[in-house]
Amino acid sequence: MPRKGHVQKPEVLPDPMYNSKLVTSLINRLMIDGKRGTASKIIYSAFDMIKEETGNNPVEVFEQAMENVMPVLEVKARRVGGSNYQVPIEVRPDRRTTLGLRWIAQYSRSRGEHTMTERLAREIMDAANETGASVKKREDTHKMADANRAFAHYRW
Repeated sequence: MPRKGHVQKPEVLPDPMYNSKLVTSLINRLMIDGKRGTASKIIYSAFDMIKEETGNNPVEVFEQAMENVMPVLEVKARRVGGSNYQVPIEVRPDRRTTLGLRWIAQYSRSRGEHTMTERLAREIMDAANETGASVKKREDTHKMADANRAFAHYRW
């Protein structure tokens, strides 16, 4: 951490096709070994599949999926008097989007469909319909926070 002030995060530029910063963040999250072209090809073809199957704007479907995946509460370990407590805390807005993108990417990789394009498209459509593994992860996170609500007074 710097001793002089706050470090600004670099600005994420909107992607050229859909003009959305969220899509650029998804491209960055899916990218492996710096292969941005491959990642964007996967995402754009997944968005084409979403448009074919739902008939809706794929960016709107993706934003709805993100809204259904992003957590509001999470637990954080806090050590008090020799024992660790899982303390529920609210999630900052930038961390909400980071976790949402991470979970969509992670659970789309672990799906059973043949190509990554299909897996990503199915996970986004499932998340938009409030089903799928990434939405389940959010529900589990909220359940953990709710179960440990008794330790909320240890918040810092």
